Amino acid sequence: MATTPRAARRLDRNHILYIAVIVAVLAGAIVGLAAPGFAVGLAPIGTGFVALIKMMIAPVIFCTIVIGVGSIAKAATVGKIGGLAIGYFMVMSTFALGIGLIVGNIIHPGTGLNIAGASYHSTTEPVGAQDFILGIIPATLFSSLTGGSVLQVLLVALLTGFALQSLGAKGVPVLDAVKSLQALVFRILSMILWVAPIGAFGAIAGVVGATGWSAVVSLATLMIAFYLTCFLFIAVVLGLLLKAVTGVNIFRLIGYLGREYLLIVGTSSSEAALPRLIAKMEHAGVSKPVVGITVPTGYSFNLDGTAIYLTMASLFIANAMGKAMSIPEQIGLLAFMIIASKGAAGVTGAGLATLAGGLQTYRPDLVNGVGVIVGIDRFMSEARAVTNFTGNAVATLLLGSWTRQLDKGRLVEVLSGRLPFDEAEFGRRDDHATNPVGASSTPQDSNAAVPELTSSR
Repeated sequence: MATTPRAARRLDRNHILYIAVIVAVLAGAIVGLAAPGFAVGLAPIGTGFVALIKMMIAPVIFCTIVIGVGSIAKAATVGKIGGLAIGYFMVMSTFALGIGLIVGNIIHPGTGLNIAGASYHSTTEPVGAQDFILGIIPATLFSSLTGGSVLQVLLVALLTGFALQSLGAKGVPVLDAVKSLQALVFRILSMILWVAPIGAFGAIAGVVGATGWSAVVSLATLMIAFYLTCFLFIAVVLGLLLKAVTGVNIFRLIGYLGREYLLIVGTSSSEAALPRLIAKMEHAGVSKPVVGITVPTGYSFNLDGTAIYLTMASLFIANAMGKAMSIPEQIGLLAFMIIASKGAAGVTGAGLATLAGGLQTYRPDLVNGVGVIVGIDRFMSEARAVTNFTGNAVATLLLGSWTRQLDKGRLVEVLSGRLPFDEAEFGRRDDHATNPVGASSTPQDSNAAVPELTSSR
């Protein structure tokens, strides 16, 4: 009961920011349509906000990848469950990224918007393959964090993560220090997001002022296409996989998790429902070790909705700026996002920073276009969160079935409503959020990153 006021205050702040962004977007569109000459002059406001986001790319990528590599290592040490979970998450997130690219290439979001003249000022020159590869290596270990090359940051982060992994117990204090740095970085990022309404107002006003009603139509098209893609991914891809492995209808599972979906939509965060998902999966017949490993690991590495968003938003920006991505560039972006999307968990705006990081790596001339996405990013956050959450719920049932640690008879009873979830019992099991598998230290470790990510939100 003592944490309720704090949770309520956090919920209120999220709602205030959400409403402020909506108001800012509508106001920007109105100003752009009513006074296009004046609105175009507001575009630098959006550019300034993008500059703040770009400032956070390197520390966000570094911290999340370093911690992510450590988390993978811990999950893998628990044997079959951890290895199977990591393999499944990598395949599904790659598949989701690929779906985003396929849909983006079919509908060509942003085509004809032509915002290049307002925000494209690139001085970068094309480089050959040899220069590109050598350019990934930074001059010094620490210069990667200030040099502006995301691939250099990624290389150093991976090396650091694997080095900490090999140090064993000696590396724990350093890893803890990186976690503390990550908390600081995400706190700064959350502070920057409070000026998102101002940045969204300037960006939308500038774009609408320069392009007219077509900007509104293009942004709406992207949103509708994204929501439809997420729905089809849940209903078709996850639904067929769940039915084939467990025999369960995806919509029965969605009905069972109905209260959690309401919580997610209200907070725009799947992390808000993490403790309840752990408790409900155990109630549905999945063993505690499987739940304790799969759910927290999935919250960091199984971000299906975020993956779809990253690729579709990238293609939208490229088309809108009249600089469409070639197929090799799309494949390179997908490869980068497979790793970098693992750092988009748990904090509002981390996905935006990851999007900017991917563009900075492969198409730096497109980064300024992120300012346009800021205006509708919040509108798409619910679909991302719901898709991420559903993907993790399905993954838990699949892993339970594959490892023979799922009571399918109980699962049928629970989903049919004959064994309802006891909300009063859940109130006495709050410790599952931080220690879902009792005394086992390894699953506890696999969940260690979740409180830091969630509390930063």
